[in-house]
Amino acid sequence: MVHGATVAENCLVRNDWVCPLYWQTRSDQLVAALGEHLVLTLSSLALGVVLALPLALLAHRLRRTRGPALVVTTVIYTVPSLALFFLLVPMLGLSVATVVTGLALYSLTILLRNVLAGLDAVDPEVRDAAAGMGYGRLRMLWSVEAPLALPAAMTGLRVAAVSTVALATVGTVVGHGGLGDLISRGQRANFHAEVLTASALCVALAVALDLLLLGVQRAATPWRRR
Repeated sequence: MVHGATVAENCLVRNDWVCPLYWQTRSDQLVAALGEHLVLTLSSLALGVVLALPLALLAHRLRRTRGPALVVTTVIYTVPSLALFFLLVPMLGLSVATVVTGLALYSLTILLRNVLAGLDAVDPEVRDAAAGMGYGRLRMLWSVEAPLALPAAMTGLRVAAVSTVALATVGTVVGHGGLGDLISRGQRANFHAEVLTASALCVALAVALDLLLLGVQRAATPWRRR
């Protein structure tokens, strides 16, 4: 047991990439950083969905607005993350709101394109049949178009979720990066275990969210399962 303890303690001294003692002694920091990362991701996705859905419906109904909406969201997506966060700082300060807003803006182009793709894929004959049955525009959207567009929209949400988990680490530049704070601190201190553990948790979080959303998608579209 003494020999085992000595080996475990030495993994910090040796600066190993995989160090069980680091997990034990820094578990509170890891849990706190993971929790902040999850909150940043979910808040950003929620805001992105709130912004993307009405924009997609408007672009779908009024075709002349589609081009400008896609161009603006695409231009935002091409702005480097560091530059976008610093552009938001004068308005929102060095706060969580800066990170959430920036991540939500990045998710817009992914969500918008996929929702539009889903709505465009609805067969016109299905719309005609619903109109012939007396469906109004709102009822047709809710009962016919939305369910048929849901698979494409959920695919976009899954891509946006994985992308947001990765981009959230950049929030460390304003002091709110979740696991990105640990990665940045570990790189500055050349602390291998901290860098690898935080990076692995980012990957695990992205995979977990993707699988969760895949399960929601399958549950919400039972007609697509065989």
